[in-house]
Amino acid sequence: MIKKGLVIGIWLISNMAVAQVYEEILLWPDGATESNGITEAEIVEDNHVVANISLPKLYVYHPEKEENTGVAVIICPGGGYLREAIFHEGHDYAQWLVERGITAVVLKYRLPNGYHFIPLKDAQRSIRTVRYNAKKWGVNPLKIGISGFSAGGHLASTAGTHFDKGNPRSYDFIEQLSCRPDFMILFYPVITMREAFTHKGSRTNLLGKDYKPELETLYSNEEQVSQQTPATFLVLSDDDIGVLPRNSVEFYMALKRFQIPASLHIIPSGGHGWGTHPSHHCYQQWSVPLENWLKYTILPLVEQK
Repeated sequence: MIKKGLVIGIWLISNMAVAQVYEEILLWPDGATESNGITEAEIVEDNHVVANISLPKLYVYHPEKEENTGVAVIICPGGGYLREAIFHEGHDYAQWLVERGITAVVLKYRLPNGYHFIPLKDAQRSIRTVRYNAKKWGVNPLKIGISGFSAGGHLASTAGTHFDKGNPRSYDFIEQLSCRPDFMILFYPVITMREAFTHKGSRTNLLGKDYKPELETLYSNEEQVSQQTPATFLVLSDDDIGVLPRNSVEFYMALKRFQIPASLHIIPSGGHGWGTHPSHHCYQQWSVPLENWLKYTILPLVEQK
């Protein structure tokens, strides 16, 4: 069955003998107001990452009704703002969330391609969209989080430090809603654009080679934390040389300066980009703490709002 902006699809979770049904939704059904300038056809590369993304979509996975916690998590795959690892940092993770009664929304965001504001606009729109559909999807509008991996972690943390209450004058009902996430889950995230410890590829792909200095400040998210920044879970590897651990440490310290609830987990080894598959040795070291954090920190926290 096909509707405007909606496709019912099936994703075969890698190395798992189950089929998971999802809704495929155009993020901007009437078209975004600006283009990222990519005209080449979208492609899936050999390492199962997607390149040339110019049409953003949401892939919505719903938990069983009797298991639904009312929590939703939007997922931003990594890929250095040049491509997106939408399989092992997107759809696989969605399965983990759904099994725990969480509505999982994989965001295939537009790549910047010289337009630094475009990925953030897509992330903000995704939060508003989930909030708009909260009743229909069985989601509590105060339990909508955002999660990201590597450069997707930068995008998620940008959404968590750059947000607004919505535009009440907009003719688009979705745009009238807040785009503030209620919590963040960040896997080995890029946080800063500062020379000392940024991931230079992500910075170049997001800001361009000749960016203005104020953009470096704007997208150094450890400098954008405020009292309104949501609670955050961070997990990374100590031996990560792709995105230096200082990214997460500096963000954690910034959160604590504002007394934001935060949990930082550093796994002894694993490098970078390990994703969420159960076969990886990092699996137990992130999944158990994250499940407990969601259960004992996020659920009580949002219930008090």
